[in-house]
Amino acid sequence: MSFRTKASLLAVSALVSAFGFESAASANAYYLQSQSARGTGRAFSGEGADTGAASLWWNPAAIAGIRDGSAAIAATVIRPKGNVIDNGTVIGRPTFNPNIAPTYRPVGGNSVSRDPINNGIVPSGSIAYPLTDRIAIGVAVTSPFSFTTNYEANSWARYSADKTRLRTIDIQPSIGIAVTDWLRVGGALNVEYTDADLTNALPNVLATLPDGQQSLSGDGWDLGWTAGVQFHNDFATVGVSYKSSIEHNLKGNLVVSGLVGPLAASNRTVDGATARFSTPGQVIVAGRVRATNQLTLNAQVVAYNWSKFDAIRLGAPLNVALPENYRDSWSLAGGFDYDITPKATLRAGIQRAKTPTQDGLRDARVPDSNRWTYAAGASYQLTPHIALDAGANYIDFANTTIDRVTAAYVGTAAVTPIITNGYLKNAHAIEASLGGRLSF
Repeated sequence: MSFRTKASLLAVSALVSAFGFESAASANAYYLQSQSARGTGRAFSGEGADTGAASLWWNPAAIAGIRDGSAAIAATVIRPKGNVIDNGTVIGRPTFNPNIAPTYRPVGGNSVSRDPINNGIVPSGSIAYPLTDRIAIGVAVTSPFSFTTNYEANSWARYSADKTRLRTIDIQPSIGIAVTDWLRVGGALNVEYTDADLTNALPNVLATLPDGQQSLSGDGWDLGWTAGVQFHNDFATVGVSYKSSIEHNLKGNLVVSGLVGPLAASNRTVDGATARFSTPGQVIVAGRVRATNQLTLNAQVVAYNWSKFDAIRLGAPLNVALPENYRDSWSLAGGFDYDITPKATLRAGIQRAKTPTQDGLRDARVPDSNRWTYAAGASYQLTPHIALDAGANYIDFANTTIDRVTAAYVGTAAVTPIITNGYLKNAHAIEASLGGRLSF
C-alpha cells in the first residue's frame, strides 16, 4: 500500500470522528427547540398553532392576517449536567503481523467525565409586517443546531470525542396569506450557515507513547424550506407545518499531528477537506383550544425523519460514505396558558421526546437519550405594545449506554479497534428563557 493511500485512509478515520454530531442537547439529538421564551414556558406544546412573529420558526402561516407589525426576541440559558462513565472500554493496539491478533487492554485515562457538555446561550429573534389585511411578510433568525462539548485530554472517551463546537445560524424569510377567515397558509426559505470545530485524540502504536491529535474546522451555507397551514374558528386553532431536511456541505481543514514511529508519516494537513450530511425534516402538528375565557389548552406532536442522517459522505480525495444509522423519532407535548388578569398569563407544560440514536451505535461525541421536559412560565403585558415572556425547563435524561465500536487507521496494517463500553448517568439540564414581544 502506497504512502498516499495510507495517508488518505488515516484522514478518513480522522474525519469519521470529527463529523460525528451526536448531542444530548435540550430537544431531540442535536436539534435545539429553544427558539421562543413563550414556547419554553409551555414545553413547546402549541407553537405551530399560535400566531404572531414569536411562532414564525414553527409555522410561517402564524403571521398570515396580522393587523399590526410584530417582533419577538429571546435568549435561553442552558445548563446541562451529567456523568459520562467508562464501564470497561478496551483498545486493541496493532501487532503489524496478520497472524497475530491484537491484544486488548483497558483504554486508560480518567474513567469519569463530569459535565462534558458546556453551558450555552441560544438567541432567537423574529419580525413580521402586514402588507395588506391578508398578506404579511417576516423573517426569523434562530440557532437550531448548536452545542459545545469539552472532555478532558485524558478522558476515557478521548478517541471518539475530545472538543466539539457546532454553531448554526438559520435565517428564515417568510410569507403568510389569510386565504379565508378560517384558512391561513405560509411558506419560507431557510438559509442556514454552519460552522464546526472538532478535535479527537489518535492512539499511537504503544500505550506508553502520548496520543496524537486530529482537528477539523469547516463551514458552509445551505438551503431548506418550510411550509404550513392553520385552521381557525372561534375557539380552536390547528396548525400543520413541514420543515425540510437540509443537506449541509462543509469545507475546511483537517490536521493530523503527534503520531510517531510507524505512524509518523501520516501526520498531515488536508486543505479543502469536505463533508456532506443531512439534518432531519420535521412534521409539526399543533392545536390550541380556548376551554374558557381564561384557559387555553395546547398540544403539539413533532415527527423527525432523523433517518436522513444515515451517513456522512466525504468528498474528494477521500470519496467514502460513513454510516450513522439514526432512526426516525418524535416528541409529544401538552400544556396550557391561563390568564390570571387581563395583563398577566401563567403557563406550564410537559414534553416526552424519544432519541434517534440507537443502542450499539451511540458514542460520546455528546450522548443522547430519551427525556422528559417539565416547563413553567409567564407573560406580562407591560404596555399595550410590549409584552415580556419568561420560561423555565427541567429536562430529565434517561440513563443510557455509550457503546459504539470505533477504529483508528481503518484499512491499514495499523488498524486499532476501540470497543466502547460506557454509559451516561444522572444527566439533566436546566433552561431559563427571557424574551419580549413588540407590536407596532
